[in-house]
Amino acid sequence: MTISERIFKLMEEREITQMDFSKATGIAQSTISDWKRKKTNPSADKIMIICKALNVTPYELLQDTVQSVEELDYRVVTKGTKEYDLLIEMESLNKSQKERLLGYIEALKQ
Repeated sequence: MTISERIFKLMEEREITQMDFSKATGIAQSTISDWKRKKTNPSADKIMIICKALNVTPYELLQDTVQSVEELDYRVVTKGTKEYDLLIEMESLNKSQKERLLGYIEALKQ
């Protein structure tokens, strides 16, 4: 199933009209109609807007699956939180430092 097909399936399940979807996303109705005719799929910069309007994750939209949070291979953190700051700091570490950090985390769990 293509992305556009999944979008229309989700719209139908949620009883969202193309007009309402257009208003919710700011995407022109003509663009949405083009997707319906399968001439195009949405551009990557529209995916998050579409997901918000349909109340799905990007993974659900792009992979056509619904998974529990425990099965996801990504997490979303809010900028400005301690978790976000920790991830930014971790990204700056080299491979050896990251391995030491993971070892420290394992020791903390015990």
